[in-house]
Amino acid sequence: MKENIKQEFMEVVGKDRSLHRTEELSCYAYDAFVAEAMPDLVLFPKTTQEVSAIMKTASRYKVPVTGRGAGTSICGAPVPARHGVVVCFSKMDEIIEVNTRDRYVIVQPGVVNGDLQRALAPFGFFYPPDPGSMEVSTIGGNVAQNAGGLRCLKYGVTADYVLGMKVVLASGKAVRFGSRNVKDVTGYRISELFCGSEGTLGLMTEVTLKVVPLPETTRTLMVTFNHLDDTAKSVSDIIGAGIIPTAMELLDKMTMNAIEDSANLGLPRNAAGSLLIEVDGVKEACDREIEKIIQKVRDNHAADIQVAETKPEQDRLWTARRSAYGVFAKLAPDIVTEDVTVPVSKVPEMIRNIEAIAEKHDLTMGVLAHAGDGNMHPLAPTDRTDKDHWRRVELAFKEIFEAAAALGGTLSGEHGIGIAKAPYLGLVMDKDSIEFMSVIKKAVDPDNLLNPGKFV
Repeated sequence: MKENIKQEFMEVVGKDRSLHRTEELSCYAYDAFVAEAMPDLVLFPKTTQEVSAIMKTASRYKVPVTGRGAGTSICGAPVPARHGVVVCFSKMDEIIEVNTRDRYVIVQPGVVNGDLQRALAPFGFFYPPDPGSMEVSTIGGNVAQNAGGLRCLKYGVTADYVLGMKVVLASGKAVRFGSRNVKDVTGYRISELFCGSEGTLGLMTEVTLKVVPLPETTRTLMVTFNHLDDTAKSVSDIIGAGIIPTAMELLDKMTMNAIEDSANLGLPRNAAGSLLIEVDGVKEACDREIEKIIQKVRDNHAADIQVAETKPEQDRLWTARRSAYGVFAKLAPDIVTEDVTVPVSKVPEMIRNIEAIAEKHDLTMGVLAHAGDGNMHPLAPTDRTDKDHWRRVELAFKEIFEAAAALGGTLSGEHGIGIAKAPYLGLVMDKDSIEFMSVIKKAVDPDNLLNPGKFV
């Protein structure tokens, strides 16, 4: 990028909120995926007006712009594939309004998910989407990726809670979509289109989110099994019985042992598979659901059932689940974690497919799953400098994507597409569907300035 253009960008936010030295830029060249690309400049706006001015400058000089939050994406979504400017929203972190009477909050995109939860708790409310990175990831990134989380089995994903937003388009024009109303069918559902668009259609500067009352009671249990098939079949049987837990997380033996090696939480090491199940709501209803769940897992030969009786016991179990990614990251210089989704009834078959593929390519691979909704997370520790190992990892995940598609599944349940899975879109979308997305992209970003080089 020419120096005079850099200076013009930097004048928008000031030198104290601009980065241009190589050692500074390198921190914004990657996310939690394995791809890297160096930006020419990183800017930290504080207002919608500044974001608008940045995009007007970018439009004038045809400079690519990539939005970024905390950089926790694991699909390469905020990696500046075609260099240009990274707009980092970490300084737009204000909770603008909390309105529990009308059940909404208005936040800037840099608000951390976990901070929003803590801000809502004194009012007796919460924001349900809870990605595993919730203590770090920002609402802007959650919306851009349509993040899910452990609770999405019962409560749904981010798109189910986005009421409206303010967006800066490629031209620099700032527009509003949606409203503060829980019910609003006025015009196109543009907010939902932007939710999951991975920053390819516009830069969000304000988001209005639906919030809900905290449940009266939460009950948690961990169930272990001697056979992984029994673990997976229990998932199908519980859902098939009409029980919708808040969360139902599946961990295979390797994952449990990796967590125990790192955190020493007293988890069972010999279990082939484990289910971490949580229900919430009115106490009497929770008690009945727990009884039914216990009966279902016993029918599937559960080896051990632990019911968390206290909040510290619940926290211990959830610490195990939420620490899994970090634990696997310690096993090798790099880690690839993917998320394919299959119909719930196909969970046992998909787990067997993942195990067979890992064995075929001689790979260490753990399996985590938001099992109640069929969202599978195979994790593979690797080393990109070992070319043979990396080649086997790439082949294995290609086959995992193909296996999910063959079962009527899809490429992503919550992580997004980004750079990681763009080459595989054809497995689950036909040519006309992909072209339709391109038509939308060209209509709002004709010069392909917003997060170019990604899935559309």
